[in-house]
Amino acid sequence: MTNVRGFRCERMEEMVSGYGDFGSSLRDLPRLRDSRRRRASSWDESGGNDDRITLAPKESAVLAQISGAGNINHLWITISADPPNISPEQDYLRKLLLKMYWDGEEEPSVLVPLGDFFGIGHARTGNFVSSPLQMSPQDGRSFNCFFHMPFASGARIEVQSELSGGNMLLYYYIDYEQFDELEKGLGRFHAQWRRENPTDGVEEGDQNNEEFLFGGENRNGEGNYTVLEAEGRGHYVGCVLNIHNLRETESWNWYGEGDDMIFVDGESWPPSLHGTGTEDYFNTAWSPNQRHSSAYHGITLEGEENWSGQVSYYRFHVEDPVTFGESIRVSIEHGHANKRSDDYSSVAYWYQTEPHKPFSILPVEQRIPRPVRARTLPKAALSKGRRLLRAVGRALLRL
Repeated sequence: MTNVRGFRCERMEEMVSGYGDFGSSLRDLPRLRDSRRRRASSWDESGGNDDRITLAPKESAVLAQISGAGNINHLWITISADPPNISPEQDYLRKLLLKMYWDGEEEPSVLVPLGDFFGIGHARTGNFVSSPLQMSPQDGRSFNCFFHMPFASGARIEVQSELSGGNMLLYYYIDYEQFDELEKGLGRFHAQWRRENPTDGVEEGDQNNEEFLFGGENRNGEGNYTVLEAEGRGHYVGCVLNIHNLRETESWNWYGEGDDMIFVDGESWPPSLHGTGTEDYFNTAWSPNQRHSSAYHGITLEGEENWSGQVSYYRFHVEDPVTFGESIRVSIEHGHANKRSDDYSSVAYWYQTEPHKPFSILPVEQRIPRPVRARTLPKAALSKGRRLLRAVGRALLRL
């Protein structure tokens, strides 16, 4: 007779007053918890149906002020103009800032335009589903976050309006657990927005299209677009990357030959984590131009013909976080050998010990997305581009 050993939980007593070993999987649901569930929301405390708060231009609103130890496990937010039947100010999702503070700190651990934080850049929305972030109907205007955010001695979440005029209405849930004390060894959640507009590329000169897109070398990574620079101990858990293709050409115009390079603890080039191309890092392939969403990677904006216009990608390292003991620099080339000059912006998500290195954000005028130019390329140019892609693929297979 085979002796089958059942699962034993050796640390059940420790879970009474801490974050514990609870995960988010279906397997963990039978474990009974001793935490206290709480919620901060925009409910109408008069008992009426005015379940929202009003945010005036140039003002801030505190969505949650929590004392003691706990863990935020879900955010839901939706926004409208005041009144809801009028259109909000253009690019409002880049003009509203989301800020989060842990354990009484003075510098925010999260400082991101509200729209970008939830997974799509360029001040746009669209339905998509990932494990930690989601935009849901109607038209992607329901924002959800399931990143866990532990704290030992308080948490504060704010939204700041940098709109030029017009009130905004915010509806929200912030779901969290309270503990008597927080388990030791937990990093604090961080998120940072960056932009380089445009990236510092090179002049095409007399190079042909293939030479411009595929030629040259990058043997130091110094000119790469930086997604994250952090100091301390922690782990990087993913990013959203937004690109606006600014190159105007009827030739094959794929923007994504840039390699990802992650430098850990001050290492020099080549880094221990060196990738092979932009779409490869985001777990896609062959110059994609299709929307796709899955648990840990996706394309939420696919761009226009010949890869023109605006795109957004996400990649979450839920199963494979990138750990660092002293520092980390997450970077990606803007085109092979950093030749392209496009509009790049991003949100990086990570956990680390405090205090963190303070970071700032660009002024609102420098956060506004570029307008999208309507362009229709001749079929001949697209056909030529497809032939070039096939030729490059055959050449790679021969290597």
